[in-house]
This record gives sequence, C-alpha cells and structure tokens, in this order.
Amino acid sequence: MRFSVAQLNYHIGNFEANKEKIISAIKKAKEENSDLIIFSELSVPGYPPLDLLDRYDFVEKCSRTVEEIARECREITAIVGAPTINTNPEGKKLFNSALVLSEGKILFSANKALLPTYDIFDEYRYFQPDRKFMVFPYRGFRIALTICEDIWDEQPFDNEFEKKRLYTVSPMDELAKQDPDIIINISASPFSYTKIDVKTSVFRNKAAKHGIPLISSNQTGANAELIFDGASMIINGKGEICYRLPFFEEELRTFTFEDIFSGMPPETGMFSNTVELIHKALVTGIRDYFNKSGIKKAVLGLSGGIDSAIVLCLAVEALGNENVRTLLMPSRYSSEHSVSDAVALADKLNVRYDIISIEKPFKAFEEDLAPLFAGKKQDVTEENIQARIRAVLLMAVANKTGCILLNTSNKSEAAVGYGTLYGDMAGGLSVIGDVYKTDIYRLVNHINRNEEIIPQNIISKLPSAELRPDQFDTDSLPEYRILDSILYQYIEQQKPPERITGEGITREITERVIRLINYNEYKRYQAPPILRISSKSFGQGRIMPLVSKY
Repeated sequence: MRFSVAQLNYHIGNFEANKEKIISAIKKAKEENSDLIIFSELSVPGYPPLDLLDRYDFVEKCSRTVEEIARECREITAIVGAPTINTNPEGKKLFNSALVLSEGKILFSANKALLPTYDIFDEYRYFQPDRKFMVFPYRGFRIALTICEDIWDEQPFDNEFEKKRLYTVSPMDELAKQDPDIIINISASPFSYTKIDVKTSVFRNKAAKHGIPLISSNQTGANAELIFDGASMIINGKGEICYRLPFFEEELRTFTFEDIFSGMPPETGMFSNTVELIHKALVTGIRDYFNKSGIKKAVLGLSGGIDSAIVLCLAVEALGNENVRTLLMPSRYSSEHSVSDAVALADKLNVRYDIISIEKPFKAFEEDLAPLFAGKKQDVTEENIQARIRAVLLMAVANKTGCILLNTSNKSEAAVGYGTLYGDMAGGLSVIGDVYKTDIYRLVNHINRNEEIIPQNIISKLPSAELRPDQFDTDSLPEYRILDSILYQYIEQQKPPERITGEGITREITERVIRLINYNEYKRYQAPPILRISSKSFGQGRIMPLVSKY
C-alpha cells in the first residue's frame, strides 16, 4: 500500500489557502497512486490558532472546510488535523483531532490525549484530553493514530531538584494492546536547536520500544514567533530512521508500507549542522512573517556592528535586496569606520542606504532639557536619547514607506536589559532576539563560509553601542563568552545561581548578571515578537512576573 507524507506550510485562519494547499497535495498524491496521504496537526486552521478557538464561527469554519476537503477524497484517504466539538456534557468544548477522510466523509477520528502546558504551549486552555484509545483498521493494516505530544509521554520533567515523567498515561502503551502494525503521528512541533536530538530520540525510542514502524508528518514554515522545521520521519520497527524529509521546506513524498516492513535501508547521513539550521530557521521566520502579514518591505538601522550586519544579511536572503533598506544614523560618538563598514556591507548586498546624522535632533534635546538637567552630569539618559532619536527616524521611514522595522538586538542584550526601551528595542519583529552573542559570531562565519559577505572589520571590532566616548559593551557587561554561559545555564537549564559554573565565572559575576536579568523583565515585556530558535525564548516561552522579588 502506498502512502504520502505532506509536509506543508499553513497560515493560521487562512482557510481557503490551507484548503487549496491540502487539496493540491491530495491530487498530487493520487497522481502518484497513493492510497493514503498524511497531513499535520491542526492543518486545517493552522497551528497555533490560540484564542481564535474560542470563537464559534472559527470552529464552524474549520468543520465546513473539513467537509470540503473530504469531498476531494475519492479513491484516496487523507488524515488531516482540526478541532472538533466535544459533545460530552463535561470538559472543555473542543478536542484536538486527527480526522480520517475518505469518499466524502469522516471515517474515523482520534483525539489528542496529552496536552502540553509548558514552554510556548498552553493546549489545555482550549482542548479536552481524550482517554479513549482505538486503532484504525485500514486496508488490512491496523494503524495507531497519534497527535504530536501523544508519543512524548516518556520525556522527563528534568531540573536540578527532580526527575520524573511528565504524564501519567501513555497513549502508545494503550494502543499497543490492540496490536497495531503502524504508528502515525501528526504534529506541529516547533524548531529548537537544543531539541533536535531529543525529538529524534523520542520518535526512534517509541518505534523501537513497541517494535512498530512510525510515520511522522510535521508542518513547516513559521507563524509569527514559532518556526516549524518539518523534518518529518519514516522510522522502522528497530528505531532506525529510514527517511527524513527536508528541514524548513515544503515537500510531499510517497512511500509504501511494504518498504518499511521489508527493510527499507536506514539513512546514513545526518542532518545539517546546528548553525546551518539556525540560519535556515531565521530566514524562514522572516520570510513567513512578511508573507503572512501581507507586507513585503523591511527597514533596519545599520550601525556598522555585527548584530545589524547579520540581520541585514538574513533579511536580504528572506525578502530580496530590493525589499530591504537601511538607515545609517551616525552621532558625534560614531567612529568613521562604523559608517564606512556599514556602507561596504550595503554595497555588497546591493541594498539601498541613507545616511542621516542625529546630531541636530540630539542638540535640540540637549538645549531643551538643559534647564531641567542643570547641575547634573551626563549619564545613560543622554545615551538613551540618542537611541530613541534613531528609533523615531526608523519608524518614520517604516510608516511612510509601508515597511516593517526589524529589530537587531540579540538575546544576550535582551537578557540583561542592555538596550533602550523605545530606542534600539523598537521594531515589528526581533530577528536575533533568541540568538546569544557568541552564536552571532558562529552565524557570521556560516554566512561568510564561501565568500566574505560581512566585512572582516565588522567581525573583528570590539562590540560598542557608541553612545559615549570610547564606549565598549564590556564596560557594562562581562565578556560575552562568560555572560552567555551564565545566561544559558540560568535561562535554558534553569540552574540556581550557586550551581552555575564555568571558566571565568565567579559568584559575584553570576549574581550581578542574574540581578540584571530579573530587573529588566519589564523591558522584555514590551519588546517586539522574537523569532524562537531555542527551547527557552523570551516571550511566550518564558513567562515571569514583572514585580517579583525572587
């Protein structure tokens, strides 16, 4: 029997576009003589629909769209994801369902049992977990149909204090009692560079534990902060990966069940390196944020530093150089090479740039505020004024030309509040806000792997905001190698301060960094949406109280 895996990019709430994409894939699968085509979790409305699920008209539109897709399922069966009404008198009003469509109707449905409520997930807010488990008989095969988290039941809840299973029920253990031949898992699993190996292990271990081949169909593309890597897998009953669909690309592939059972050879190559995947993820995130918002053009401030340089490169790759423009906004403190380096990069990428000095508006602010500031020394106030002048100029261009302002702050800066609220933290999308400074340099090396795109002078110069004479980031922060190690252990690994260790890390430095993290929560609360590439990004993935004293 032939089956197809449809790894597609969906748009939340765009029912017509999602339906057309699904039906087009169904037709292509039929041309390849496929009997079954498998789509991803909540493929009909797009994932995650969030509070749109509270709207009756939205859920109703999902149901009508499922009916329209079902009418196209003649001589082929499709598995799609959609919310369905919980008709029981108690519980949440919806299930997160996998629907089997054939000959114009719904033949079978499986409801998600394990609803994640950690990191960026809050599915129990909307859905009722199901506790009924049934295999689906199809053309002589018995299929265990699962949805994403349903096969993650054995992932540990792991921190410094306890190690325990997160769930009390295992859907696959229950389904295995009914002797299935195949596991199918439809998912909408976001990308995280720290979870690539974990995700692979979860799928392989589940197949090997039960001795049953597993087919996963994951969505790709991005919806706002969340980026989905695709990388759908075919795994044999030994837990060996036989085939992996591409990362961050739409693709439809057709296989046979017989291939899996008769010894389809396991893949020998591994996935791309981590930096390459981060690069692809960020380009995907930018491209889909613009495509799905309906805005084509971007603007950003180009300082001659490494952060704005890498954001420009990513934006050009995602949108095309004709759709990206930059402003160079030197101040009295800007070094000459900052402007020349920025011009060199803009010329290399053939991107429009304009140079606007901020000296006049800065002087005007100084004069107007002089009576209020009499007798007070210059401090961070004057630095922030310069950053906010630049934000005003950038937003003016964005408003006038219909652009989205791309924010260029990195995760290290965002973590410790090394940025100006309503200044260099402004923007409609934070491109590298989940990328530590040390990883920025790794990304630059990847971009420059074949030729020098970003000038060496930008890479080698000491990081500086250039908001006062002879200013460098290390005046206010530990060197980034030390800072990022502390941040990763505290944020991603959630270690308490006394267990954070490493070369150059002292208790004094650690406590100072953590004070900065905690104090600056209010800044991150007002930051633009951040493209998520880690397991603990700021925003939805890390929700902290604003006035905590802990």
